[in-house]
Amino acid sequence: MLTTLAIGNYRSVLNLTVPLGPLNVVTGANGSGKSNLYRALRLLAATARDDVIAALAAEGGLESTFWAGPETLTKGMRNGSVPVQGGPRQHSRRLRLGFNDEDYGYLIELGLPKPDATTAFNLDPEIKRELIWAGSGYRPATVLVDRCGPLVKTRGEGPWQVISDHLNSFDSLFSQVADARTTPEVVTLRERIRGWRFYDHFRTDQGAPARQVQLGTRTPVLHHDGRDLAAALQTIREIGDARALDSAIEDAFPGARLAIVPLDDGRLKIAFHQYGLLRPLTAAELSDGTLRYLLLIAALLTPRPPSLMVLNEPENSLHPDLLPALARLIARASRHSQVWVISHASRLVAALNQAPDCHGVELEKELGETRILGQGLLDTPMWSWP
Repeated sequence: MLTTLAIGNYRSVLNLTVPLGPLNVVTGANGSGKSNLYRALRLLAATARDDVIAALAAEGGLESTFWAGPETLTKGMRNGSVPVQGGPRQHSRRLRLGFNDEDYGYLIELGLPKPDATTAFNLDPEIKRELIWAGSGYRPATVLVDRCGPLVKTRGEGPWQVISDHLNSFDSLFSQVADARTTPEVVTLRERIRGWRFYDHFRTDQGAPARQVQLGTRTPVLHHDGRDLAAALQTIREIGDARALDSAIEDAFPGARLAIVPLDDGRLKIAFHQYGLLRPLTAAELSDGTLRYLLLIAALLTPRPPSLMVLNEPENSLHPDLLPALARLIARASRHSQVWVISHASRLVAALNQAPDCHGVELEKELGETRILGQGLLDTPMWSWP
């Protein structure tokens, strides 16, 4: 389980350290920075796939993701006694992302390269620093793997050993130096991060993949676009918790039941029996809200729970009366996975906050900077950047 998320110099976040629990609910006004926390997690996930440079390019490039305010927001700027203004930079600009889990910590720093007339990639981000350490916080004595530019060194019980001195600036150490014998912590963290799941805005229009009849194969993990919905629901029924599946349907739609019908050609069809109707509805006939709820059930009742599952605005297209049932479903999933929910639906947030392990994170903006409402020095987890 992640215990801390740290973000520096990313969009509306100048410097933020977020404490985490088993169930985390991120809320706040529009424009407060909820999406930026979600994007930061996606970027961290991209490091384990060696895809962080491409992910930054999809966001418009590293330059566009940097914090746009002054390098430091002074006390005078915050209380209004002096105007908000910039000055000569004291440090190189770096995008910084990091986390701590119960065993290890990891951070990555990205920056722009020095101008070079021999290449056309002068705006291509470079990985300047990567660190992996043991324990609850970064300290030089706990560092296990240290990557600085092209040089990667590691240490076990003895002195530092250089394992690479020519790592490309666009390659993460997760893809280049992961070895079960010499760097087991790199392999462990890489596989943990690769297991994170993100579900963001399932399509429910008439052309949505979830509405199409698909070939059925055992599907313990729902695809991010929901294309294998029928197979995922049937997999839950056969090797997962079939009773929880039926209970989730009854909780949200009293009197309804779900069946998955196999066709002669190996495809699977959804048959949703609704109270009062004489025939079941197929996925193509379901309302947007009902289809989205079935997608959320398939994601949250997965027979193969991930270490981290992130739901971005799961309340979209759902009637408010469904939100308490969704909250109960999410709370149940948080027993087996750490869950992040980013939402601005007050009814869903209120229902989730009643869960005993729920950790609320309410964001606000001050002078364009995303902050955690009410977070003081004593509430901020221990974190330091190298």
